[in-house]
Amino acid sequence: MRFIDTNILLYAFGADEGSGRPETARHILAGGDLAFSIQVFQEFYVQSTHSRRKEPLTHDEACAVIETLASFPLQTNDLAVFRAALIIRDQWRVSFWDASILAAARMLGCECVVSEDLSHEQDYGGVIVSNPFLTT
Repeated sequence: MRFIDTNILLYAFGADEGSGRPETARHILAGGDLAFSIQVFQEFYVQSTHSRRKEPLTHDEACAVIETLASFPLQTNDLAVFRAALIIRDQWRVSFWDASILAAARMLGCECVVSEDLSHEQDYGGVIVSNPFLTT
C-alpha cells in the first residue's frame, strides 16, 4: 500500500502549469492501493483553499476531494502517531511534520510514501520514499 503525501494531492487537484506534475499525480491516484492520514487531509484543505494559490479550490471543492479519498485506509492523529513521530524525527533528523507522515504510513502498514518532500529511495525504517517527479 502506498501512503500519499499532501503535495501529490495539491498537484492532482491544482492548476496545470505545464510541468507535467498534475498528470503524474493524477496517474498515481488512479492507481489505487492508496492510504492517507488526517494530517494530509488537513494540510490539503488549508493549502488548496488558500487565497495565495493561483487557482484556489472552494471550500466545497476541497471537501468533495477529501470525502472521495476518505474511502481509502486513513490514519487518524492520535497519541501513538505523535509518539512515533517524535522517535522518527530524532532518529532520522527530519521535520516533525515529515516524521508524522512517516509514522502514519508505518501505522497503516504502508511500504512506500509517495512524496517530493523526503529523500527519494530512502528507507526510513521499513517505509521507502518514492519521489515520482524526479524525471518530470
